[in-house]
Amino acid sequence: MANSAQARKRARQAEVRRQRNAAQRSTLRTFIKRVVKAIRSEDKDAAVQAFNDAVPRIDRAARKGLIHANKAARHKSRLNAHIKAMD
Repeated sequence: MANSAQARKRARQAEVRRQRNAAQRSTLRTFIKRVVKAIRSEDKDAAVQAFNDAVPRIDRAARKGLIHANKAARHKSRLNAHIKAMD
């Protein structure tokens, strides 16, 4: 347990950040899952719409350091490739 005032404050701040990051990560995963679900249902219009909704969330997560920039690029690239492969 934290003994100094500084350590107690840092523990409080870490907990707030942990909860915020967990919520943002969960939201990010939800948006990605919506795209995947639309792709699996073979509804290209819904997939494109879900992808367009997900891209800003992915970019924001990378910008804030929630995920690595390369991971964001990889998600966008793979999702877009799946959408383009739909007939």
